[in-house]
Amino acid sequence: MKRHGTYKLSYRNPAPTPSLLDPFGTGLGRCQRIVDSLRCQILDGGPEQSLRVRQVFSTPREIFRLEIEESALHYYRTTLLDRNALEDLLETEGVRERILDRKEP
Repeated sequence: MKRHGTYKLSYRNPAPTPSLLDPFGTGLGRCQRIVDSLRCQILDGGPEQSLRVRQVFSTPREIFRLEIEESALHYYRTTLLDRNALEDLLETEGVRERILDRKEP
């Protein structure tokens, strides 16, 4: 007779491997999907779209706040990005032009 609590656990499934498609997963894949989503939203936005980029922190790490507002849709999105993610976003010429055009006025 087995003592209480001495059962084999080999029948249990192994721990699932993290999926790159998991929206709540962490890591480089999630960061890239966020940047790609921002890029698509900025490029697909109409003339009424308002964009603002502000630096929130400079130390210990540079953090930027990207705000996208579409007043016609009553939509407002705020995303915090580090320097690398912002530079990755600004590599696309269309995004860079839209953000720089919004800074001048």
